Amino acid sequence: MDLQSSEILAGAGSSSNGAARVWLESISSGMRTVEAVIRELSQNDVPVLVVAEKGSGKAAAAARIHSLSHRAGDPFEVHHGRDTTKERLVGCANQGGTVYLQEVSDLPATAQAELVRQIGLTGSAERVPRFVCGTSHELGPDVRTGKFREDLYYRISGVCLRLPPLRQRKEDIPALRDWFLTCAAQDFCRPVPVLSAETDSFFLEYHWPGNIRELKDAARAIVALGDESLAMGGLRSLLRRGERGSNAEKISLKDAARAASREAERELILQVLTRTRWNRRRAAQELQISYKALLYKLKQIGYEQYGV
Repeated sequence: MDLQSSEILAGAGSSSNGAARVWLESISSGMRTVEAVIRELSQNDVPVLVVAEKGSGKAAAAARIHSLSHRAGDPFEVHHGRDTTKERLVGCANQGGTVYLQEVSDLPATAQAELVRQIGLTGSAERVPRFVCGTSHELGPDVRTGKFREDLYYRISGVCLRLPPLRQRKEDIPALRDWFLTCAAQDFCRPVPVLSAETDSFFLEYHWPGNIRELKDAARAIVALGDESLAMGGLRSLLRRGERGSNAEKISLKDAARAASREAERELILQVLTRTRWNRRRAAQELQISYKALLYKLKQIGYEQYGV
């Protein structure tokens, strides 16, 4: 069985996980290619399959297609495949607008059948919504194993928009980073931070396995903590831990603050020990903690064998 479809291979893309205007904040040539493709797709009602790694901007691509289309005045709805029942799709039938189905491969069998039916009505019924489907993996294997309907695959994959991961378009990082910092500053009622050259380099060199979503979370953590040095101390450990894994988890501000606090505590302990010439009892007194507590903390940071 040949599962190859005609594809529009887009060079790059970017998103704010639902805020479509962030597309305009990127400057790469690949981004301009994506924008041109999206403008073309917005002028018709054919289903679109958006393929990209998690966090790469699939929802924002769908939102951008909707905002440029004649359906822009109608609702834009986002549904996750695993939570989308046949009844929920039936409820979308007469609303027009655009429906984005996130991780379409997770659609239950009855919902897949209903989606086939509704896509077949597009163009013949005025209020049938336009469907944009997203997936973070190729659907071919799911078709071969019977998890995903073959007729549905062919209906949604006639136009396939591929978004590359952030690591393949690092020229977009500065503009996206600044956009997310600005949005976070507004949300937290704080000034937009001006990052150091060291942090700028880290953002450009980091692999970003969580893609744009991870970049957004990192920017929000910096603004929320209000101290770049403290925030980056914690974020470096969290981000590099995610880089070692296959898929980065979303960064929570609580985890970032906790990691930053641990990093700041480590630096303070080492500074005091250096000042006291690694006299642990004097350092404990200066830190205003018990000698036993200092020994425990030294063990945590791997320095239990140092000092007297």
